[in-house]
Amino acid sequence: MASRRQVLGSAAALLAGGTMGMPRLARAQQKRGGVLTAILNPEPPLLVLGLNQQAPTQLVAGKIYQGLLRYDFALKPLPSLAKSWTVSPDGLIYTFKLEEGVKWHDGAPFTAEDVVFSCAKFLPEVHPRARAIFERCASITAPDKFTAVFTLKEPFEPFLYSFLPAGAPMMPKHIYDGSDYRANPKNATPIGTGPFKFKEWVKGSHITLVRNDEYWKPGRPFLDGVTYRVIPDAAARALAVETGQVDLAQGNDVEAFDVPRLAKLPHVELSTKGYETVAPISWIEINHRTAPYADKRFRQAMMHAIDRDFIVKNIFFGLGRAASGPINTATRFHDAKAIKRYAYDTKKAEALLDEMGLKPGAGGVRARIKMMVLPYGEVWVRQAEYVKQALRRVGIDVTLESNDAGGWVKRIGDWDYETSFDFVSQFMDPAMGVARTYISSNIRKGVPFTNTMGYVNKRVDELFDQAPKQTDPAKAQAMYSELQAILTEDVPVVWLTELEFPVLINKRFRNVNIDANGPNSEFDEAHLA
Repeated sequence: MASRRQVLGSAAALLAGGTMGMPRLARAQQKRGGVLTAILNPEPPLLVLGLNQQAPTQLVAGKIYQGLLRYDFALKPLPSLAKSWTVSPDGLIYTFKLEEGVKWHDGAPFTAEDVVFSCAKFLPEVHPRARAIFERCASITAPDKFTAVFTLKEPFEPFLYSFLPAGAPMMPKHIYDGSDYRANPKNATPIGTGPFKFKEWVKGSHITLVRNDEYWKPGRPFLDGVTYRVIPDAAARALAVETGQVDLAQGNDVEAFDVPRLAKLPHVELSTKGYETVAPISWIEINHRTAPYADKRFRQAMMHAIDRDFIVKNIFFGLGRAASGPINTATRFHDAKAIKRYAYDTKKAEALLDEMGLKPGAGGVRARIKMMVLPYGEVWVRQAEYVKQALRRVGIDVTLESNDAGGWVKRIGDWDYETSFDFVSQFMDPAMGVARTYISSNIRKGVPFTNTMGYVNKRVDELFDQAPKQTDPAKAQAMYSELQAILTEDVPVVWLTELEFPVLINKRFRNVNIDANGPNSEFDEAHLA
């Protein structure tokens, strides 16, 4: 992959001047003022991006916190807090030159010491993906105030994909170093380097962000602020878009069946771009620690019992694709030929349950299980109801459990569940967003979106460790193909849907959805038309 590193390095050099595809003069002429109002559903448990990566947290905190890099729609790295970077010819040393004059929202200077603290200390302790990535570094150092150097133990080809804000948000060392990160009192008032500052959070109502007047990009942001309105009811969210009460809806904010109607409104623009970095897959997460979940035949039976095409067509109304394995078809190294297929077949599901000795009892029930509903809107409730019916047809009786977003994520992180709906992002490369779910070294109680299932397969660990080190793309593909074969045989989770999220934007705003992080991005270029 040396040629890839050369391309990325060249991109860095070209972009270091800050053009990013739009002349500075044109940007200076953009209108200033205005507040963009967006939907927030559900309400996040907190807004510190380093501590929580749930979808609603990313949405709001993406305006407060920043990473070293951004990524365009083609997933090419762009400058952010790092204005340029170089990669050594052997692929071991990544040197980032930082923007100078950047301040945290409390006025303290942002320096390379914050980068070292974030990537070497804070994130590996609390972040679901950071440990697996940054433990590949022999050292992370700051030779001067505005240079951060990552020296890898061995080549790791996708390393430049590590610096998305949600993947490696820069955290203020002066606030967190030496503290209990999760209990730090400053968590109530998040402090980042982004274009908008936290102002207030009225629980159950709204979160208000205001312009950071000392933002490090001259003249930006253009907006006075961004307000997130908490609207729990789906019909009310659709009405808010229709009447112009809100300017932005994303993700699951609007019911899939409402999207075509709303997209036809004269003041609304529809896009499905802006989620290229995440390429999410939804699944049923399964705690392997007890019977019958520890037996892969039970998990395989669940795969056969659920009609994933029905879910895509009738619940998501075509916004997505049926998932068949751990790597999204839009993500690097997906191999359709390597995957073990599970057709919708209730007879095969019943045969697997029979083989386990789970014979029909009273009322035809073979097993009783509990399943947590994903608390992200009505579409997930409908999916849960469908899955409950589908599993009942093969003798698995499901009790659905409800929680708010905070309670749900805590139970997942604490392994306090039997099964649960979930969706997890892929972050551009299997080493970034897929490995963390399946490697045994990432079984970390209290940290959600890790290997919370307790799945262990030594060969899977070896392959996820070795594949991103390969400089020959064919060798990397062979390893990822083997991984997909093993995982679809073991079925650690029951894959359901490759999600595609709509973004609905009021046409009175421009430059809202401009990169692969979409609505989660910083919005420092957003402005009134």
